[in-house]
Amino acid sequence: MRAALISLGSKSSNWTVDAMRKYFDVVDDVNLKNIEVHLGIGKLDVLYNGQPLPKYDCIYAKGSFRYAPILRSLTRALSPPAYMPIKAATLTIGHDKLLTHLALQLYKTPMPTTYIASSPEGAKKILGKVSYPIVMKFPQGTQGKGVMFADSFASASSLLDALTALRQPFLIQEYIETGGIDIRAIVIGDEVIAMKRKAERGEARANIHAGGRGEACSLDNHTKRIAIDAAQSIGADICAIDILEGPKGPLVIEANLSPGLQGITAATNLNVADKIAKFLYKKTKEIVESGKKLATTKILEDVSKRPDEKMIEGIITNLDFRGERILLPKVVTDMTKFDEKKEVVIKAKKGQVVIEGD
Repeated sequence: MRAALISLGSKSSNWTVDAMRKYFDVVDDVNLKNIEVHLGIGKLDVLYNGQPLPKYDCIYAKGSFRYAPILRSLTRALSPPAYMPIKAATLTIGHDKLLTHLALQLYKTPMPTTYIASSPEGAKKILGKVSYPIVMKFPQGTQGKGVMFADSFASASSLLDALTALRQPFLIQEYIETGGIDIRAIVIGDEVIAMKRKAERGEARANIHAGGRGEACSLDNHTKRIAIDAAQSIGADICAIDILEGPKGPLVIEANLSPGLQGITAATNLNVADKIAKFLYKKTKEIVESGKKLATTKILEDVSKRPDEKMIEGIITNLDFRGERILLPKVVTDMTKFDEKKEVVIKAKKGQVVIEGD
């Protein structure tokens, strides 16, 4: 099977490419910056370095929110037939915190109370009725960037004035006191790998890129389920979910479609890149084999409608073993007229069986 990882070439991506090469027959490392999508009437082409991108069974495309438009475009163009763990719509939802929270809301996933206002006047009204401290954050951004804290109406109003002058949209969110600790959970299908991140002294953000320290942690089934549900709500088979353990239980605060693997690999001593690669291979294999079975079923149906055909050129199917015997598809026995009373000659060698009868 052929696979490609389309990314910005980070260390985490390099680890993942290397791990994928242990499972797939061919793995191409594709730089997102050299991708083009050509649109036209009846035309939708994805080019890499000016040449058509080869056909793949699996494509793992990821990158920062700044590249969301090109990621959405190429994902829309290439899936299906390629299996892609992050869907086109997910690249819109997952790179926007507001849309992420709306998706979480639909899935009834627990999260902090979040507000958005359509005008500065509306935001002022919200600031006048919330309990402090609060969090103010941009809808887009990663690694804790664009997250601000206000401990009073006065400080929040000052931030609002600055954001209004910059014409920046923002969210207002209740602050959950956790002692500067959050949970980073990497969701890979139905598996969850987690670490706790502790913020540096004087820093409210626990992100590793902001100086936070990570340590392995074991999540209970309830919290694991919340992480998996959060990933499913935005349509991602692979992503990171950030969780706060509040007084009322775990709360999801953010999703990350292109998480770094260095921190969680060091904290858990697990080969997270290998787990991602193994999942991609398993999922792709299931889809490829499912497609072969559908094709085989169609061939068998077509052949059964033409019983006078001289020969079936080839059928791709799995062998049906009964103990030490192999059962042939019914359409084959119907065409050959074999039955258990007739003698046949069986010629066999590794990977091949030929049956000849009278």
